[in-house]
Amino acid sequence: MTGGEVAGILVAVFWAILVSFLAVVLVRLAQTLRATTRLMAEVTEQAVPLLADASATVRSAQTQLDRVDAIASDVQEVTSNASALSSTVASTFGGPLVKVAAFGYGVRRAMGRNKNERPAEEPRRTVVVGRTVPGARGRKRKG
Repeated sequence: MTGGEVAGILVAVFWAILVSFLAVVLVRLAQTLRATTRLMAEVTEQAVPLLADASATVRSAQTQLDRVDAIASDVQEVTSNASALSSTVASTFGGPLVKVAAFGYGVRRAMGRNKNERPAEEPRRTVVVGRTVPGARGRKRKG
């Protein structure tokens, strides 16, 4: 055998090994593509109903939000009406009720006092410059 024949045989062997390796890689790639195709088909079958359910859920949530918005606007209207009613009642009955209460207080004071009894006067205060009077401690001053 000559050197060219040996080189040719070596090239043929390496070529056969390369082709075999590429054939194995192509077979595995074909299997992976088939599995991917099956997976995509299954995902598509499951995704369509899930998207339909999600769409229905979003529509239901929108309906509920519309209801909540209507309730909130009604509550706001009721609150403003209650505030207006409260201020109307306060302005209508507030003044006369204060007068009636003051009158009732005056009547109670007058009924509770004897005819000979004079109204209580303020006790006399003794002021000594630079000193604290013992009776004045703890007494609240009217200002």
